[in-house]
Amino acid sequence: MDALAHTLNSLPVPLDVLALILALLLDLSVGEPPNRLHPTVWIGKTVALAERIAPGPGSSAPAQLAAGVAMALLVPTAWGAAAWAAAFGLMQLHPLAYLVVVAILLKTTFSVRMLHRVAADIGRILASGDIADARRQMSALVSRDTSQLTVGQMAAGAIESVAENITDSVVGPLLAFALFGLPGAVAYRAINTLDSMVGYHGRYEYLGKASARLDDLVNLIPARVAAALLWVATSMLPGMAAGRAWSVMISHRSRTESPNAGWTMAAMAGGLGVTLEKIGHYRLGDPAPEPSPRHIAAATRALYATAILSAAVGVGLIWIRWAFWP
Repeated sequence: MDALAHTLNSLPVPLDVLALILALLLDLSVGEPPNRLHPTVWIGKTVALAERIAPGPGSSAPAQLAAGVAMALLVPTAWGAAAWAAAFGLMQLHPLAYLVVVAILLKTTFSVRMLHRVAADIGRILASGDIADARRQMSALVSRDTSQLTVGQMAAGAIESVAENITDSVVGPLLAFALFGLPGAVAYRAINTLDSMVGYHGRYEYLGKASARLDDLVNLIPARVAAALLWVATSMLPGMAAGRAWSVMISHRSRTESPNAGWTMAAMAGGLGVTLEKIGHYRLGDPAPEPSPRHIAAATRALYATAILSAAVGVGLIWIRWAFWP
């Protein structure tokens, strides 16, 4: 084992590069672990516990805001610290333990295969003509009334989900890992989980405000990097228009309420040559026809291409980090 440790430590490649590549291979080949073993699920339980302890909707706005700030700061910090302790301990134990376990944990912070499978299932159901089943499946995917959605609107919803999650579920965590190691990726996932659970209007208007703003802040750079990589992907893939992807991205990126989501969604709409619409909220890519089920398959191909490009960027950033902090 000492010889193996010496070999791994003397490799002219940072262990985090190998961990990132292994994590991507695990995602593409194996997918998600069971919920009981999934760190993101554990993070969600932490957020749920914090929500139960925090002042409820009947409490004053300042009390909810203060509790929300505490949640937004403490949950990611605690999970990031736990990830740092785990990574440090694994490295002291053995470089191989570090490589394998960090790769497994990193994989749980992002998901390419699951995004593909969820969108592909919607496309398959729509292609079969089972509109009622498609509407049922869509209700778990998008935050809108699905009972009256047309085939085109459901295809658009699936494509929007893929495009938006290119930032949250692929590029963001990989960039966080490349820059800050496993603690960065885990903290990023905790921030994103907080936003998805409490960072929206209505019941969580005050309690979730800090989480929503923190998620917007940490995604300012990843969303734009993701959009740029998606644009590069459109130039590589047949049937996609890179020129239109760029022009729609630049002109329609601010049409969404989120300061970040519009970047990748507009780039995807332009690249596919379709209009992505959430009625009463935004129209991206117009004037262009509604998407059809075949456009979902094209969107998932762009997802894979963007994931590979983001992994390459991540590897480059790890090399730079390693050059300064080996």
